[in-house]
Amino acid sequence: MYFDHSATTKPDERVLRTFVDASESYFANPASLHAEGKRTEKLLERARTQILGTIGLGLTEGIFTSGGTESNNLAILGYVYANQHKGRHLLTTSIEHPSVLNVFRELEKQHFTVDYLTVDEEGRISLDELQAKLQKDTILVSIMHVNNEIGTIQLIEECAKIIHTSSRAMFHSDCVQSFGKLPLTDCTDGPDLVSLSAHKIYGIKNSGFLAFRKNIRLQPIVFGGGQEHKLRSGTVSVPHAAALAKAARLLVEEVDMQQFQQWRNDLVEFFSEIDECKVLAPNASAPHILSVAFAHITGEIAINFLQQQGLIVSTSSACSSKNSDVSHVIEAIHVPREFEKGVIRISLGKDQTIEEIEQLKVAVRQLVELIRKGVGK
Repeated sequence: MYFDHSATTKPDERVLRTFVDASESYFANPASLHAEGKRTEKLLERARTQILGTIGLGLTEGIFTSGGTESNNLAILGYVYANQHKGRHLLTTSIEHPSVLNVFRELEKQHFTVDYLTVDEEGRISLDELQAKLQKDTILVSIMHVNNEIGTIQLIEECAKIIHTSSRAMFHSDCVQSFGKLPLTDCTDGPDLVSLSAHKIYGIKNSGFLAFRKNIRLQPIVFGGGQEHKLRSGTVSVPHAAALAKAARLLVEEVDMQQFQQWRNDLVEFFSEIDECKVLAPNASAPHILSVAFAHITGEIAINFLQQQGLIVSTSSACSSKNSDVSHVIEAIHVPREFEKGVIRISLGKDQTIEEIEQLKVAVRQLVELIRKGVGK
């Protein structure tokens, strides 16, 4: 039973079929001038248009990338390098994914000034602090929509209104964990640049997308033949593009987030009645992510026990699961010391069943009994 969908998802069979069909029938290089190249290019542009349509927000431009990390890197470095003549102040949060945080740390070495917004115990930034930290020379703000470790939802529309009315800065959002699961298209105001990844939405790994508004100036961070509108050189994988468009459409059309919310509410109530457990971000988290901390044991002990019962969960983030230190997100929300090393993340997927949720509860009760007997101390 798989509860680690925020790390990666099993590709949808229909998406795989699209990938195979496109690989067989549209194998030509889309940059080639011959008829097969032109035919492949048409499929590529159709995929681009379809993905932009599912995002909405008035974003009309998009670049296919290798995934969320490259999308985030291109959005931040590409915008900052192309617009540094306008200012050198940048703003982000203390709980971003490493593919965002480490880029800003690199920019600090290049003498850009970066402010990191703090978060409350549920992982939410303060809109007042956002307003206060904007400066005349702020050129970019990057705030993730849904946190990958604890699932906190940031108020993207409110952030956009503040940024757009109080500064000249552009607004980038890492939407890797939220795309297709939380509405973006309903926003009347939103981010100017949005990062996506395919393998979080039942697509194929090594496939992502950066969407942005028309007239936003970016500088490439990869150099070569100038493919993808001179912003991302290298032969474009049209099968990956077509598969990403298919995955995005299926997710938007088919996934019932109400069911996720019911399951999550049920699990929050279940864990909240156990003294040895602490639910992280119980009120601010997305419907498909539940982060829980066990007292006096490590997350590794918890996931190994649950795995023995046939249940796959992760520590707070797959990207940092081999790091034994407490993650920057757990530190930022000030989890009590007795809980800070015992964090696991339960992330739900579209094929989950109520029977699996009930089996998870049974296994957790067994684990808690062992904790009460002193296992892990």
